[in-house]
Amino acid sequence: MRLSPAPLRLSRTPALLALALPLAAALAFSDETLDKVPKSEGYCSRILRAQGTRREGYTEFSLRVEGDPDFYKPGTSYRVTLSAAPPSYFRGFTLIALKENREGDKEEDHAGTFQIIDEEETQFMSNCPVAVTESTPRRRTRIQVFWIAPPAGTGCVILKASIVQKRIIYFQDEGSLTKKLCEQDSTFDGVTDKPILDCCACGTAKYRLTFYGNWSEKTHPKDYPRRANHWSAIIGGSHSKNYVLWEYGGYASEGVKQVAELGSPVKMEEEIRQQSDEVLTVIKAKAQWPAWQPLNVRAAPSAEFSVDRTRHLMSFLTMMGPSPDWNVGLSAEDLCTKECGWVQKVVQDLIPWDAGTDSGVTYESPNKPTIPQEKIRPLTSLDHPQSPFYDPEGGSITQVARVVIERIARKGEQCNIVPDNVDDIVADLAPEEKDEDDTPETCIYSNWSPWSACSSSTCDKGKRMRQRMLKAQLDLSVPCPDTQDFQPCMGPGCSDEDGSTCTMSEWITWSPCSISCGMGMRSRERYVKQFPEDGSVCTLPTEETEKCTVNEECSPSSCLMTEWGEWDECSATCGTGMKKRHRMIKMSPADGSMCKAETSQAEKCMMPECHTIPCLLSPWSEWSDCSVTCGKGMRTRQRMLKSLAELGDCNEDLEQVEKCMLPECPIDCELTEWSQWSECNKSCGKGHMIRTRIIQMEPQFGGAPCPETVQRKKCRIRKCLRNPSIQKLRWREARESRRSEQLKEESEGEQFPGCRMRPWTAWSECTKLCGGGIQERYMTVKKRFKSSQFTSCKDKKEIRACNVHPC
Repeated sequence: MRLSPAPLRLSRTPALLALALPLAAALAFSDETLDKVPKSEGYCSRILRAQGTRREGYTEFSLRVEGDPDFYKPGTSYRVTLSAAPPSYFRGFTLIALKENREGDKEEDHAGTFQIIDEEETQFMSNCPVAVTESTPRRRTRIQVFWIAPPAGTGCVILKASIVQKRIIYFQDEGSLTKKLCEQDSTFDGVTDKPILDCCACGTAKYRLTFYGNWSEKTHPKDYPRRANHWSAIIGGSHSKNYVLWEYGGYASEGVKQVAELGSPVKMEEEIRQQSDEVLTVIKAKAQWPAWQPLNVRAAPSAEFSVDRTRHLMSFLTMMGPSPDWNVGLSAEDLCTKECGWVQKVVQDLIPWDAGTDSGVTYESPNKPTIPQEKIRPLTSLDHPQSPFYDPEGGSITQVARVVIERIARKGEQCNIVPDNVDDIVADLAPEEKDEDDTPETCIYSNWSPWSACSSSTCDKGKRMRQRMLKAQLDLSVPCPDTQDFQPCMGPGCSDEDGSTCTMSEWITWSPCSISCGMGMRSRERYVKQFPEDGSVCTLPTEETEKCTVNEECSPSSCLMTEWGEWDECSATCGTGMKKRHRMIKMSPADGSMCKAETSQAEKCMMPECHTIPCLLSPWSEWSDCSVTCGKGMRTRQRMLKSLAELGDCNEDLEQVEKCMLPECPIDCELTEWSQWSECNKSCGKGHMIRTRIIQMEPQFGGAPCPETVQRKKCRIRKCLRNPSIQKLRWREARESRRSEQLKEESEGEQFPGCRMRPWTAWSECTKLCGGGIQERYMTVKKRFKSSQFTSCKDKKEIRACNVHPC
């Protein structure tokens, strides 16, 4: 996938690089050293000089650049790991990158930039923003950051680390906490010099790889593919340093390309087996559909493999699907220690990487081959604005998976005769020597099935198998052992004690048919893993051949297909389910027609009988009545635990509560108090006066209607004169005319003391389509009367409920 030209924005703030103990506290352990530092020097220089106690050859702690290169390519991202070998640990750390022969007291002395992977673990140092330190001081054995190499012409760079443990600062100018990288010559662009030390360990070690997918809609919500999300089948191997499955900065092989783009491990496995002299074990594990499920629903896929002195590296990969060409995996993970022993445990969080064969930028981008092919590189949050991992601030990508590689046995004479710890003594016991049942109490299984017949009917060594079903995992933090158990065996009348018996490897998969159409031959091989103890020659065959038929018709319209892949896991964990297997088109018909051969097959599969397990629950009951008779309330529903309490605690909810909405409660009309009586409308004789009150709330949802808002009563001031003058008569008539006009205006429409109002506006649209919204309407003042004794005349607003039916 091509990189977007978006710049890498790394703010020089304490939120971006990583050190472990707060530096002020760390430096307090070396006050004497700091007192000798001139105050004119920068704070970064003081860090470099605050070395405290120095231990040469101190190998408990190591600084490693992924791939162990001696050269860097300008502008390329490298994963940097600071780790402690068990049982050691560190509380704090400092990580810094300097140009060679520079003191670090000037900004230009520093080379490249760091990028935070996990903000909970690491951050940039506040007083020296080019350095990385811890986010919180606590015990830890491993931290990781990205380092972006500086531009061309920088020269050699020194990566330095210091660690804080038990109130002592260790700092090394040479050794395991310092890494020197020089700029790669442009004439060797694209070539990664990756020296790997020879292994000095003795015997062999057996490991179990467990893959925990963490890619889900919850952890990576942007554009998450809900329907087709999955991890492809895991493929890899334990191998020597002379063979590379994949590596950052390298180009994807055809096998890697088919895994990255199609999720098919067939070609990759073929490539691995072709390197039989360099490979000890082929690592294979099933695909996962969907990509994430709780561990109590589906166990994490795992595979076992072995390593020896020459083949002490392990690599694997699996496709994140759907995606253009994105994968996760490990490359050349060294399981041999410098002390001539075998690593006990490796825990690695994984972020996706790009195989460089497709230029898509989203999970479901259409196929867009990258021409010319680009190098394998880790994805970043600044690759493309449409990328599901895009972050304009350049933050770290949340890990999508975790792999745990744990040593489960050591065989043969070991060089380091002192075990690393008590656990190693237990791990070194051969599985057949363990008579006791080590099944955790939190794992509930069915009984073991009877042993199957031996796979060998002769005196060749074979295997027999028994099975059991995992019925429940009550504590997800405690892993449950395998559901299959294997035991070596021989045919009837043979003895395991026969000193002339030789041990053979498993058969390597069949080679492709010798012809592309018609009848041909194919072969498979195996090798001698252990020669007879009595020194005799092993006579068992190491090669087999058989006839094969490909496209019997051999017509121009026939197409060439791969062999069928392995059957997928059964869709059911108990009872009857379905399983599928797939194959691919290797060559389309010569006449250009469509290939009519089927690429997938399905068949029924039977699993052990289904049994009751903890947390078997009854269906939910009907919802109860709403807690209120009108308006907003609550309602509940329940279910019951049907499984036995003795099988374990059930943490599932047995009751659910949700809001409910009934028609709004009736609202009665609300009015103000009566106003004072007005003056009499006559200056003499019989008249009347009025008083009013205002509606504050119109009746709603069937509430009581509003009573009268105007009252009148008679009044009499004095008798009128019988012969008034014409002038006074006209004056009185005019005054009475004005008053009657005013009363007429006040009685029209919606009236309030002292003013005349405009009619109500229409109701506004409802704020919600369902579940209860509101509507509003308004009344504004049209005219205020000067003669009125009321001075407060304001605009009015009413609200009412609407769309009260449930959603």
